Amino acid sequence: MAGGRRAQQETRREIEQFLSIGPVQVAELDLPGARGAEDRGTADTEGVELRPGPGGAPITSGSVFVLVRRAGRPVGTLLGQVPDGADPVAVLAGLARELPPQAPPEPLPVPPSASVVVATRERAGRLARALDSLLAQDHPDFEIVVVDNAPVTEETRELVERKYGERVRYVCEPVPGLAIAHNRGLAAVHGRVVAFTDDDVVADPRWLTELTAPFAADPGLGCATGLILPARLRTPAQVLLESHGGFAKGFAPRTYDPARPPADEPLFPFTAGRFGSGANMAFRTSVLRAVGGFDPATGAGTRARGGDDLYGFVRVLAEGRRLRYTPSALVWHHHRETWRDLETQAYGYGAGLTAYLTAILVNRPALLPAFLARVPGGLAHARGLTAVRGPEAGDGAGAAGGGAGAGVPGGGAGAGVPGGHDSRTHPWPRRLSRLQRRGMLYGPVGYLRARRALRTVGLEAR
Repeated sequence: MAGGRRAQQETRREIEQFLSIGPVQVAELDLPGARGAEDRGTADTEGVELRPGPGGAPITSGSVFVLVRRAGRPVGTLLGQVPDGADPVAVLAGLARELPPQAPPEPLPVPPSASVVVATRERAGRLARALDSLLAQDHPDFEIVVVDNAPVTEETRELVERKYGERVRYVCEPVPGLAIAHNRGLAAVHGRVVAFTDDDVVADPRWLTELTAPFAADPGLGCATGLILPARLRTPAQVLLESHGGFAKGFAPRTYDPARPPADEPLFPFTAGRFGSGANMAFRTSVLRAVGGFDPATGAGTRARGGDDLYGFVRVLAEGRRLRYTPSALVWHHHRETWRDLETQAYGYGAGLTAYLTAILVNRPALLPAFLARVPGGLAHARGLTAVRGPEAGDGAGAAGGGAGAGVPGGGAGAGVPGGHDSRTHPWPRRLSRLQRRGMLYGPVGYLRARRALRTVGLEAR
């Protein structure tokens, strides 16, 4: 009883601390050319373009989370403080030039034909924003398929037919579940590569080209993922999530090859969360179909609560195909906005993690020996995932191009950068860590319950 009261009191204190987190502006800063170390510290603003994040207001004084681009290409993030009365362009451009120089990008091959699948349910307003950005893609040959998952109204269908006509195809999937909706989209597409994103994103105009071009360059590539940054940091929940890494995986391209397991990933391929997220992923269509698509007993909308994207990554790697992380393939994600949202998200992520692992072992029992060999390290990894993380500097694995603290006046190397992994600008609440651990314990049970539920609607898990 006393322990329960202490936990409640601790949670109240954490919520009070959480509510004190202030908003952060989101911006893009485009530096001209490919200049590097030689222009550090200069105050020149010629050719520099500063614009707010998607749907944001013009940048003013205060804290600003900045995506830095070089000639349009994303190269890093920073957190800047614009003093009252100062020119935001001059202040932020000076900080941006402190980021390490980047190697020039290699020329992209002509991307293969592509299909974009967007699963949605009763969120027509958000969906319209996402579709507008997808229709603005510079990819030379693509289609868009909207999968309306277990709709209760005609709102989504009416939106697609009224506003987008023949430019967007509408498909209805009556059985709830994100993986089920994605499989319905997979069955409907015509492109050689199928990309998946969410209805709460805004895609950069070059997103689809950057995400799919690697498939043309590498016949052995089965999957690609891209960069996810916050569209808004207006609420404490959004700032807290992003200050602990959000969905970003950094600005360094990387290829994961099962034939050459990465030395720095001893749990490979079972730490699939490191590869990317479902809001920004693409697969060679023939490969994803060959492995049976996503396990319909995983994903949001099922009792498993999540894990469908991670399942897809590991299934493709288990077939000997490579996975490519491509940070130039950018989408802006609208993070959840409230404390209750974070509670739901923490529990769901924990459940989805162990649910997808259960699904992998059920569907690919040949992977069991490799999995068992990694169990001791996996338990340590799980403890790290759910640890209470304080507001100190991270471990050097940050997504920000300049590392933790880049571009924070007076902050030094210890200051945090939202978007950098483990930059820890704000403490991570114990309440959320406990919920994630509970979710991890529930995940296998949730997956088995989801499999049973599928049989009642005439479906079978993969």
